[in-house]
Amino acid sequence: MAAQAKVGRNDRCPCGSGKKYKNCCADKRASRMSPASWAAVVALVAAAGVLVVLFVNAARGGGTAIPSSGSCPAGQVWDPMHRHCH
Repeated sequence: MAAQAKVGRNDRCPCGSGKKYKNCCADKRASRMSPASWAAVVALVAAAGVLVVLFVNAARGGGTAIPSSGSCPAGQVWDPMHRHCH
């Protein structure tokens, strides 16, 4: 198998555009993200989304405890769908 020569910045671009490599594909190659980089970005976004949900849930008081009888103010009843007194 023959080794391919490295393309110089001022050589013609191997894509066939007729432009110099530095004005055609050199920037495209440098700015491309690897699949591992994309996976890291997706994982960070997912983790941030989970944290937002957890913080919102904690700010709302967790939303899981049903109050015992008599814990709503007089004249109000507990609404399990909204998880607060009405």
